[in-house]
Amino acid sequence: MSGVKLKYACDLDKSVLLNNFDRRGWTAVSPDEDWNFYWASVQTVRTVFSVDNGYRLGDEQVINHFPNHYELTRKDLMVKNIKRYRRDLEKEANPIAEKDENGVYKHLDMFPVTFMLPADYNLFVEEFRKNPNSTWIMKPCGKARGIGIFLINKLSQLKKWSRDSKTSTFSQVTTKDTYVISRYIENPLLIGGKKFDLRLYVLVTSFRPLKCYMYRLGFARFCTVKYNANVNELDNLFVHLTNVSIQKQGEDYNSVHGGKWTIHNLRLFLEGTRGKEITDDLFNKINWITVHSLKAVAPVIANDRHCYEIYGFDIIIDDNLKPWLVEVNASPSLSSTTSSDRIMKYNLISDAINIVIPPGKLPDVRASKTPDKENLGQFDILFDEELDKSDLVTLENSRGLKSYPNVPLPAPIRGGRDVRVSQGRASWK
Repeated sequence: MSGVKLKYACDLDKSVLLNNFDRRGWTAVSPDEDWNFYWASVQTVRTVFSVDNGYRLGDEQVINHFPNHYELTRKDLMVKNIKRYRRDLEKEANPIAEKDENGVYKHLDMFPVTFMLPADYNLFVEEFRKNPNSTWIMKPCGKARGIGIFLINKLSQLKKWSRDSKTSTFSQVTTKDTYVISRYIENPLLIGGKKFDLRLYVLVTSFRPLKCYMYRLGFARFCTVKYNANVNELDNLFVHLTNVSIQKQGEDYNSVHGGKWTIHNLRLFLEGTRGKEITDDLFNKINWITVHSLKAVAPVIANDRHCYEIYGFDIIIDDNLKPWLVEVNASPSLSSTTSSDRIMKYNLISDAINIVIPPGKLPDVRASKTPDKENLGQFDILFDEELDKSDLVTLENSRGLKSYPNVPLPAPIRGGRDVRVSQGRASWK
């Protein structure tokens, strides 16, 4: 229990939030009053940091989103920023950006071939015609929970969608109407014949220098219907989309376990079926993807010192045990479908608060953002550009972390540009 009376404001009526605040003895106030901690909606954050608003945060105030988090969490901007990041590293002849004989990135092949529509329509058509039997997945850029997603395997389907959505030509489309279209991963890893993906929680307290933490208690989300790649099943969302908001509408949904496995149980299963070394390598690759997606947006994120953010990373694994980044969520669901789900999300919020605000203290944005080890809870340090390398190795050894692959990360970003650092700096190798 904290001896300090913090004042908090909260836009969401979620028990996993309010119970955490009440347990700490914090005092609820209106967003218009003087608060120390604000769990705000993304719309509120946009208003708080609006130039027209003229609002200035104090040194004892923290808020749960970065001003332009959408550079990572909008599907089209995420793709654009990662593509730019890879090109920049390639220009520098950085070994991370090395390609194989087919022109595929060896270390940064993070997501399937993806195009933005309408902007990349002609490029997409050119790629589609190279592999006319392939399946693609369409996603609206500004929506979540599986809304508006569909699969296609013929150009005529895309043209029909264009007509049906009253955009008969791919022009003059608003930002809200933009879509990403990605090659569908037709060989997902199946367990019990069913497709699944991973929801991983990553806390970021700073982008420059990058400080990020991976939560151990993520989970795998399973479809309720066995996977079938037959073209006749392309419209069956219960086969293809793992979103809980969709799967819980199905008649085969199990409300006891919610169609979820813990990451711990998934690892045990994979270690038993594929071996520990291969499983460790898979999760190291997932960590690698996570760090580099964050580094890709670090130069363009408004790194306000009052901000932190819990991102929901969605990862899918194919049957070669290669992980793919699907998307990143700025407001991962805090609703609970099962009792274990509620406990996990309560602890997620509690552990995140202990890192952002050391127990028993008020927020202080002037203080060090490196937490004490005893305050990490179920979070592991994923990457910290400020830690000395020896400190990082000690933490890795003590918490069972590994590094992948044996290629150095690019230099930290300071003020939106690369600055070379000495070998003494931490490097998540």
